[in-house]
Amino acid sequence: MDQDRPRLSICIATLNRSAFIGETLDTIAPQLRDDVELVIADGASKDDTADVVGRYAARDPRVRYVRLPAASGVDQDYDIAVSHARGDYCWLMTDDDLLKPGAVERVLRELHGDVELVIVNAEVRTADFGGTLRGALVAKDSDAEYALEDADGLLADTAHALSFIGCVVISRTFWFARDRAAYYGSLFIHVGVIFQGLTPRTHVIAKPLITIRYGNAMWTPRGFEIWMFKWPSLVWSFPGVSAQAKSRISAREPWRQMRKLWLYRSIGGYAPREYDRFLSGRPMSPIARLLARTIAVVPSRLANAMASLYCGLFARHARMNIYDLSRSPHASFVSRAVARSAGY
Repeated sequence: MDQDRPRLSICIATLNRSAFIGETLDTIAPQLRDDVELVIADGASKDDTADVVGRYAARDPRVRYVRLPAASGVDQDYDIAVSHARGDYCWLMTDDDLLKPGAVERVLRELHGDVELVIVNAEVRTADFGGTLRGALVAKDSDAEYALEDADGLLADTAHALSFIGCVVISRTFWFARDRAAYYGSLFIHVGVIFQGLTPRTHVIAKPLITIRYGNAMWTPRGFEIWMFKWPSLVWSFPGVSAQAKSRISAREPWRQMRKLWLYRSIGGYAPREYDRFLSGRPMSPIARLLARTIAVVPSRLANAMASLYCGLFARHARMNIYDLSRSPHASFVSRAVARSAGY
């Protein structure tokens, strides 16, 4: 190993996030060491991102800011960030979430031997960090190891964390040995890199080291397309994972589940436009088509109130759904009351 090369590169791809990235960098900068660098690839932001990041880069040579001529999409921008990194491992961190104190030191302890991937657990909190929606994305009481042949176990146990790119610390050599371009536009390039072939030797850190700011992702307005089509299409594309393991993470065609269509109608993500664009040309029974078209035109505030009432009575564990319902532009007094009773 080159002694002058960092052991770890924290790689951030960002675009127009000046309102948030400073808070993120405030949790990373104090944890940098001589063997840890921070690389920020900016997809030509039109806000003050360059000024915000520039202040950190001016103070610390371990912070490197790369301004791209244009945004290439989040997948390609992360790939570009990794290409600028010099570390043996790359932590694909986000631009609006927070590292807990000691997180970098904890990760560094696992970057040894044959480990090619470290999955960092994370807690999920409300957008203002005031309430906890999920204590951990990986339901493990202790650290875990996954061998090369255990793609089923790795996906089944960690997919919820892997849907969040900030949980991924990956060998740079492994990253470049895989096809990345095939996953440009998927929004989950890291998942494609991990599962397209033999899965890497993996260590999972059970203790949450990241605090996720839920509901703040730039792709949130595209939630229906992402979680009904892009995510399941990706999950079901992996040849080395069994159908049983895939089905534990996502149905092959979740858009066929009317309760999911109702939920997206309730939060404003499903309307006649989405039906026309994504569902009108797909094969389904006459009854299913009628239901899908009907749900798309149900008054959204009514749908929101009914979904919130259901969650309040029968699904209080669905904290993210309750939070989404309460933050929807179609939120009702019912959704706000249920959210208050849940503590946020």
